Amino acid sequence: MLKDVTYFRRFRMEINLRQVELPIPVLPERYFWTAWTTDPYASTILERHAETKHLCFQNELDANVFPCLGDREGCLRLMNDIARQSSFLPEATWLLSFRNFDDIIHDVGTIQGLAHTSMVGAIQNIGVVSDHRSQGLGRALVLQCLRGFQQIGIPRVSLEVTADNRHAIDLYKKIGFRIVRTMYRDAEPQTSQQPSNLF
Repeated sequence: MLKDVTYFRRFRMEINLRQVELPIPVLPERYFWTAWTTDPYASTILERHAETKHLCFQNELDANVFPCLGDREGCLRLMNDIARQSSFLPEATWLLSFRNFDDIIHDVGTIQGLAHTSMVGAIQNIGVVSDHRSQGLGRALVLQCLRGFQQIGIPRVSLEVTADNRHAIDLYKKIGFRIVRTMYRDAEPQTSQQPSNLF
């Protein structure tokens, strides 16, 4: 008996950082950047990225495309996979954090970068927690990540986006990305890291 499989259309988009001028991302009041760190005395940044990723994607379409995004343990495995790669790029990996009026810090956005070669990088898993969307935070995350790629001299960066996510596609185009490829992915369980985005 054949199993029904749902296919999702996705775009690969790419930007040439030698052809665009990136503005410095400006964050709303009470938001700030948290850089990647391997300091053993700091709370584990990897687990914070995984938890934020889960909060961003758990009830969203991309969790159907990439089931690991809808599961807390899946997000932790995914972040471990990403951080262990030799291509992992701390300079392009950021948490977006928020300090509320009770002085409590919440992580509300996440993005990771990989440098496959000295010429080409890839953005992974852009997400903003639902209560913090529609404030330009997704744009700020992408710009902050791209500046990390620029810092180490990588000229081309790609990402993938589900075709139904018109808001994200329009944003990427405004930043300077263009669609270079159309792909179809099924909704079978994924065991390795997969690029996605939500804001």
